[in-house]
Amino acid sequence: MKNVLVDSDVILDFFFDRQPFSKDAAIILSNCESRVINGHVTSVIVSNVYYLLRQVAKHEKVIEKLGYLLSFLDVVITDKKIIIQALNSRFNDFEDAIQNFSAENSGNIDAIITRNIKDYKNSSLSVMTPSEYIIVLK
Repeated sequence: MKNVLVDSDVILDFFFDRQPFSKDAAIILSNCESRVINGHVTSVIVSNVYYLLRQVAKHEKVIEKLGYLLSFLDVVITDKKIIIQALNSRFNDFEDAIQNFSAENSGNIDAIITRNIKDYKNSSLSVMTPSEYIIVLK
């Protein structure tokens, strides 16, 4: 399970140093940066992270941080087909449905790394917390 979608909560744990989750988030992102893991995000994740970081930092700083992230994370496609799948799905959270179907339709994502596992109960992919995934990596 080397190809993963890194959910926005993991990225935000890292940037906001949210304890006790930031250490595991840093390990996940470090492994993506070193290419031990092939990390992916969606455009929705990038947009959400921008919005939340922008609440505490200037536009230029946020753009710099996102540019750095995208130097080692790939962006999976979210198109009309995926939005329709999300709209018609059994997911209770529309945003998570978009993430899920973007990952599923990419054809190469093995797992979703998130702290919101319950929101992905209808996923056909493996869904793990960062700490669970770190154990699998060892």
